[in-house]
Amino acid sequence: MAARSNPTARQVRLGAELRRLREAAGLKAREVAAILNSTSTQMSQVEAGIAAVSAERIRRLAAHYACTDEELIDALAAMAGDRARGWWTRYRGVLPQVNLDVAEAEHHARYLREIVINRVPGLLQTPDYARAVFRYMRPELPESELAPRVEYRLKRRSVIEGNTPTPYETIVHEFALRVRVATRQTSVAQLRWILDRIEQGNVTVRVIPIDQDGFAGAGASMMYTGGPVPRLDTVLRDAPTGVVFVDEEPQLQRLRTLLRRVEEAALEPVASRDFIQRLAKEL
Repeated sequence: MAARSNPTARQVRLGAELRRLREAAGLKAREVAAILNSTSTQMSQVEAGIAAVSAERIRRLAAHYACTDEELIDALAAMAGDRARGWWTRYRGVLPQVNLDVAEAEHHARYLREIVINRVPGLLQTPDYARAVFRYMRPELPESELAPRVEYRLKRRSVIEGNTPTPYETIVHEFALRVRVATRQTSVAQLRWILDRIEQGNVTVRVIPIDQDGFAGAGASMMYTGGPVPRLDTVLRDAPTGVVFVDEEPQLQRLRTLLRRVEEAALEPVASRDFIQRLAKEL
């Protein structure tokens, strides 16, 4: 098993799921290591995502754990067998690892559902809008570091474009649509871009009006990525230290509930489209 110095979030998740299966079976790492003619250290590395594990070994582990969820086992084996190098890997060493992890999570998602309160969702940002956001948040960045960040953000849009786009639904607060991160022209162009994505039919946008009663979800922003099976769903949330990947089932349950409550406050898609059209004319 090859060791990794910097495992990706996807590799860490695979190891975490194997640990959960072992714990559910009531087995210690050393007990499983003895069965597989391995060591407890190697097992710990696998469960931490530091050491690679083959699809064949995952199926052997599942058998020892008496796991009968074939869909989950197949999904975990597929994660282990995935050796593809996505477009995001070219930014390794250029951008923080978490940026690459976000793009990889979006790439493998069966569907994406997002809530954004304070700015236009990254997957829908225009180049000028994205540049203005990065320039404001990191004014010290030289062009040599700013340019790849903007380029990366635009490449993320590939997941909702092309011949087989990933289903994407986003709820955006009116505040985010009204804030001028740059000029009026940038804001109008941004709204028109969103409308164009809606017309393409592969993106659903719902708006929460500022005057909506009973909405207290200012901190509700999240990206919900649907896994190959519900157990492998993941939520990405912004934190002071960067993006946090949430995958513990109790936390996911709470966030699913939050997502439903925010949906209740949003306009329906057609009404939201009309709302954005009116706003584009007002700005």
